[in-house]
Amino acid sequence: MNTFFQFIKNHALPIAIITGSIFYDFFHQFAFILPTAMFIMLTLAFSKVSMKEIKFKKVHFLLLAVIVFGALGAYLAIAPFNKILAESVMVIIMCPTATSAVVVTTKLGGNAPNIISFTILANVAAALIIPSVFPLIEAKGMTFLEGFLTIIQKVFPLLVFPMILAEGLKKFLPKAHDFLKKYSSSSFYIWACSIVVLVARTVKSIVDAPENYHIDVLMAIASLIICIVLYTVGKIIGTKFDERVSCGQSIGQKNTIFSIWVAGTYLDPLSALCSGFYIICQNLFNSWQLDKKRHEDEKIKTEK
Repeated sequence: MNTFFQFIKNHALPIAIITGSIFYDFFHQFAFILPTAMFIMLTLAFSKVSMKEIKFKKVHFLLLAVIVFGALGAYLAIAPFNKILAESVMVIIMCPTATSAVVVTTKLGGNAPNIISFTILANVAAALIIPSVFPLIEAKGMTFLEGFLTIIQKVFPLLVFPMILAEGLKKFLPKAHDFLKKYSSSSFYIWACSIVVLVARTVKSIVDAPENYHIDVLMAIASLIICIVLYTVGKIIGTKFDERVSCGQSIGQKNTIFSIWVAGTYLDPLSALCSGFYIICQNLFNSWQLDKKRHEDEKIKTEK
């Protein structure tokens, strides 16, 4: 029995992806739990981080420049050939860091405060840039102020409130804070359950629109390429600042729920499919990273 649970623990992400893919018709209907799951994950993550550790550094602005200019450059390069694909790629690259990225960063031994700091910066930048630029591509009648406030309303409660809650518990209810801190590692399994639902939504959207198979193939390939490029560039930049893990996750692990909403709000709704494929790509990549880290840790223990 212990071997079985150890197998589940070591392969939680692939199991989540497979489960969501096979039982998509059942699990897609649980999408309503995702905001709550994200809130709990971030509260657990913030319980291990002090507000004093959250600082904006030079590397954060460098990473931000990569995703902003990378997104615009990719759109301009691809748009003459396929506008929907260009919009899809732009949305993914521009999309801010996933709130769950801190969970993976911690499991990989990275710097949690560093990625939390960038997550805040990336979301602020997205709230400013997306309402300014995206209406120029697809005019849908939303003003900058409307777009800015809508994005703030959607994103910041999941970023700010968990931070306030964790700090409040630390100051006024230290025993409750210690309890959260003790079980903070459980956020990984909450995240794995969330992936089941996210993958199920993606698979259902593909199955429900079989006539789009040609663009589906293009988007799947594009998602894989973007995933590899973003993680690689992030790790290269991070190596120079001794933040390889956190920088890779900062620009590689995306808030795909947000990107799907942005695509449907500002651009051609079909462009949201690429974000769905990216969910699978980034979690397969994260699964590989975690498996590699586990083998490295086991090797070190054996050598000792």
